Amino acid sequence: MASMTIAGLAREGGVGVETVRYYQRRGLLDEPDRPTGAGAGGSIRRYGADDARRLRFIRSAQAAGFTLEQIGELLALDATDDRARARQLANDRIAALDAKIEELERVRASLRQLARECGSGSEGPCPILTAFEHTDRLDA
Repeated sequence: MASMTIAGLAREGGVGVETVRYYQRRGLLDEPDRPTGAGAGGSIRRYGADDARRLRFIRSAQAAGFTLEQIGELLALDATDDRARARQLANDRIAALDAKIEELERVRASLRQLARECGSGSEGPCPILTAFEHTDRLDA
């Protein structure tokens, strides 16, 4: 049963009303029809549990790093039960995460080295401060 206003749906999903509207414009969330006739409740659109579930899905998929385009595809796949494509999207996301983790680990190692050099008591400018002038130091 549809009982939430757009503000209620937004609260349920932990987003703002404008975010819900944006997802609607992108085709990720349906925009219910306005009720008509006597006692139509001021013609306010109402949302239900399925809308809230879909909004939570979108937010969770975004938190996992999926783009809105990929989320749209995942939502479409839900209707077709195309597990192979859903698995491929997940594997692509895992590969992107692995690459980002490797990059972050390289930067962390570089910063650790710079922190050791800065604390070594040597003369001259701090290696941490000069490293940002030479970005290749952090890419190591």
